[in-house]
Amino acid sequence: MPPFRPVRVPAVVLLAALLGALLPAGAAHAAERTVQGGRLDWGLKSSFQTYVTGPIANGNWRLTSGAATVGNSQFRFHSAKGSYDPATGAFEARFAGGVHFTGHRKPDGTQELDLAISRPTVKVSGGRGTLYADMVSRARGTGKVTSSSQVPFASLQLSGVNMRGGSGPIALNGIPTTLTSQGAAAFAGFYTAGTPLDPISLSVDLAAERPGRSAEPPAAGNDGPATAGRLQDAAVDWGVRRTFREYVTGSIAQGEWTLSGGAQDGGAVFRFPQGKGTYDARRQSLDAAFAGSVRFTGERLDLTLTRVTAKVTGGKGTLSADVVGKGTTRKAVPLITFEARDFAPENGLAALTEAPATLTAGGAAAFGGMYKAGTGMDPVSLAVTVDKKAKLPALPDLGSDATPAPRATGPTASATPAADAVTAADSSDSSSPTGTYIAVGAGVLLAAAIALYAVRRRRTAANS
Repeated sequence: MPPFRPVRVPAVVLLAALLGALLPAGAAHAAERTVQGGRLDWGLKSSFQTYVTGPIANGNWRLTSGAATVGNSQFRFHSAKGSYDPATGAFEARFAGGVHFTGHRKPDGTQELDLAISRPTVKVSGGRGTLYADMVSRARGTGKVTSSSQVPFASLQLSGVNMRGGSGPIALNGIPTTLTSQGAAAFAGFYTAGTPLDPISLSVDLAAERPGRSAEPPAAGNDGPATAGRLQDAAVDWGVRRTFREYVTGSIAQGEWTLSGGAQDGGAVFRFPQGKGTYDARRQSLDAAFAGSVRFTGERLDLTLTRVTAKVTGGKGTLSADVVGKGTTRKAVPLITFEARDFAPENGLAALTEAPATLTAGGAAAFGGMYKAGTGMDPVSLAVTVDKKAKLPALPDLGSDATPAPRATGPTASATPAADAVTAADSSDSSSPTGTYIAVGAGVLLAAAIALYAVRRRRTAANS
């Protein structure tokens, strides 16, 4: 009779069996989640910004597609869309917005330095991360303009970051980045591959999981056009002034802004919603009051704009607000005037998009003489619906936390306490339920593997 030979059980089979028993069904087969809303803060390379605006290039940069600034030298991209797999940590988030750099103006008016970067996308898979972006650049010397879509621009250094097991907002803070060879080419050769770039920070929301939605009942009331003089809804978007926001959150004021009363932060603009009042489509006139307040605070700074109103008549508009300072309140101060030449409704919506705005004498006083009357301020966007079927334009989506994020000194990943999203990379970290189960499974597996090895050794010795 042939000697007994034990059945060989591969370790991977044992691992699968043990983890299958230990892990809950939801953790073992976590469903892919949809990324919906959020922002990316990145300065590209702060020394490049300084060079562009300095005395050599004598250039500037401008924001496009709703991008904003935060702090001293970071650009904020918005409205994240993508996907996240909690089981593997695979992550993709595409952001809107862009920045256009120009400098070294030639006698013929062209710019020798002409570089635009937009639509950054962060992808993470297998512990590696890459930032992609659309690039338009003018080559130095030849002047040839090259346009490239989703160039793998920078590598992310994710050492110590665990992307698995998240269930709430995904947050990465201060992740180091390095220029790739493709990025160096798209960067018009200003820097070589391997050059350190500014770190990135991002925060995105995950859409709620819904098994299904029933059809929503129709809204009550008349769905047709509003009667003359009546508006259904309205909102005004205004960022005050970019350099003022940078001053507030920068190293001098070291402050912040806070929103209340329904006001919303779109990064480059503040939205004052729930407009009520009258609109005359024939005359293209408006007299409306809006909800919401914005308060700017910092070193020797305390300024609140509230009870915002907008009036449009004869192709001109005025934006007013109550101005609350330290112990003083000035009511209905006309802050800015703006162009409103074409304010007729189309498909139930009358809209002005980024109308140029100028500071008034009252506005100059409201800002304590920081700017003179006649100074160009951020443009105004104004939208009015006169039909219940019409919708206001979407505001850039910054996600659940729209406050300016401080710059980190090292890479971290974080989560809100209630949501338990991505956790910092230590494998012993038990803050994530999935991480806890994996740690327990690994411990049991090790003990079982040792026991199996001992049994096999005894049986082999007995049958030899």
